[in-house]
Amino acid sequence: MPTRVHEFAWPDRVVVGTIGLPGARTFYLQVRAGTQIVSIALEKQQSALLAEKIDEILDQLITVEGNPFSIPTSTPIELVDNDQLEAVQEQFRTGAMSLGWDPTTAQVVLEAYPITDVDADDNDESLDEDGANESEMLVVRMPVGTARAFAKRTSEIVGAGRPTCSLCGYPIDADGHICTLPEV
Repeated sequence: MPTRVHEFAWPDRVVVGTIGLPGARTFYLQVRAGTQIVSIALEKQQSALLAEKIDEILDQLITVEGNPFSIPTSTPIELVDNDQLEAVQEQFRTGAMSLGWDPTTAQVVLEAYPITDVDADDNDESLDEDGANESEMLVVRMPVGTARAFAKRTSEIVGAGRPTCSLCGYPIDADGHICTLPEV
């Protein structure tokens, strides 16, 4: 079976958002173009790294001598998106991701692939009736302003979780933390 590709060349919206309370949040990358919406789950660390790497790509492009692209150094105010996620139906849980740059369209290109089970048996239940593995991927092309806004929002979403303990560096739960609990 061929790979099902969810491709968004000029998305209306591309954001990372969460469902749940800090400490039990699920992170989603959600993309919409018209009525087509795709939501994929990802880890908090994947979200943080994605935002960081997108900013790095954009910052590097600014320094290219003779750069014909108009790369914003900060998020254009008209692209700020603080709205909640739309109705979430998880398409897949993200495993590998890749980032690239398409100079022909001046877009950051994100590819996301589902987690694969490398230890799958021959009688794996993920095989469809034809005996072929169903695979899919997400491809999102973001203009530079949208990419900068995406990175900013994602960094803010990641940072809005539980506070970090200054002693051990681990998150502090609402009901306390081993470093800050009084001794019994």
